[in-house]
Amino acid sequence: MNIRPLGDRVLVEPAEEKEQMVGGIYIPDAAKEKPIKGKVLALGKKYDKDHKELAFDVKVGDEVLLPKYGGTEVKIGDKKLQLVREDDLLGVFEK
Repeated sequence: MNIRPLGDRVLVEPAEEKEQMVGGIYIPDAAKEKPIKGKVLALGKKYDKDHKELAFDVKVGDEVLLPKYGGTEVKIGDKKLQLVREDDLLGVFEK
């Protein structure tokens, strides 16, 4: 994938949703909650006020905790991805 987020944004692939079934009834996509875990695919570049490049707290490949309603959903190819500011990420899963 040849895309680099701009600024302090992070491109995340949300975790796959498992098919939900309650009492033999399938839950429609509109009623399902969004996944809040995802994998970092790409990072932008962030700078301080003196235009010095700063390091991100996350790196490509990290599993992160996403905000439930934050970021921007984008579709690239056949994948639904989420573009989120680094400050909006809630945490990183330690391995």
